[in-house]
Amino acid sequence: MRDSHLRVYAAIAAIPRGRVASYGAIARRAGLPGRARLVGTLLGKTPEGMTLPWHRVLRASGQIALDPASAGYRAQCRLLRAEGVEVRNGRVALSRFGLDADLDRELWGLHEA
Repeated sequence: MRDSHLRVYAAIAAIPRGRVASYGAIARRAGLPGRARLVGTLLGKTPEGMTLPWHRVLRASGQIALDPASAGYRAQCRLLRAEGVEVRNGRVALSRFGLDADLDRELWGLHEA
């Protein structure tokens, strides 16, 4: 397995419970800016036996990428809600639940309206 792939998997594994990250944010954390699609591809090809918090990875808009009619979509919503993440119409407020939300608030004094 390529080192870059391992870095992507490590970045996904590092998303804490109750937080989410976009595909692009994971790519940047893995040292692969602009490779959001690679993150999605690798999630779909997670090696057997590797357990990742796949449900914590979303589109840059905070939207769940899976088809709303799919079992995967329902599972993702259920898993996120079980961690205290608010999902509304298939979307999560990254300003509130995103990996960098606390850092932005700390640095810039940004608060949820």
